[in-house]
Amino acid sequence: MKIAISGTYSTGKTTLTEALAIATQVPRTQARTMREILPDAVPGKTLEQCNTAELLNLGLSRLSERVVNEERCGDRFFSDGSCLHEWVYGAARLETGINPNDSDLVLAMKRLIGKPYASIHRGYIDAFGNVAKRHAKKTYSKFVHLPIEFDLVEDGHRPVSESFRTLSNDLLLSTVKELNIPYITVGGDLRHRLITIAEHFELPLYVDPDEAIEKAVNKVKAEAIEIENHRLSVLATQQA
Repeated sequence: MKIAISGTYSTGKTTLTEALAIATQVPRTQARTMREILPDAVPGKTLEQCNTAELLNLGLSRLSERVVNEERCGDRFFSDGSCLHEWVYGAARLETGINPNDSDLVLAMKRLIGKPYASIHRGYIDAFGNVAKRHAKKTYSKFVHLPIEFDLVEDGHRPVSESFRTLSNDLLLSTVKELNIPYITVGGDLRHRLITIAEHFELPLYVDPDEAIEKAVNKVKAEAIEIENHRLSVLATQQA
């Protein structure tokens, strides 16, 4: 049972997988976020400043880390996202522009300037997608897709617009269908999602759902603070 909890930005994947792992005792796996990998892979830059080659660097770093972590979990895990997410991020940014928050005018100008290289960039992204799709097909037994129901978290680290979020959501879901990987869509609040998923996969709950959710929320918040402090520390060292 290798289940990918899938969905675009700010759909609650991380907190849900944490709560599921606590409640069901099924291991949770993930890869570090782009923000965590960024200081090592592309020192001194923000995600908005990364070019196509640097985005591929980040995506491949994250994909390799995810594959290793999945292997360590064995035959049972809930994955926070999937290997498709690394590819979808790059593919969506190629469509919406390297910085999805750019205005239509700025985006049009950047596309015009970058037109001679567009086919090359597309080729790289497509090749990356083929690798990610093959791994997804042979690895995940089922996807749980989380629809866009929550507001986008504006934490200053997500170069994401609502149009980017919608495009990513649609691309994720259409790719899962293309690969013929079984999936279910689960919406609602965190408690409803946890119980629905546990019942669907016939998993016993060893911890009360509310207690599991409380622990998961606290853990995710604490880790977010730790990640940001580490990022700032690395950045300060690089700029010294």
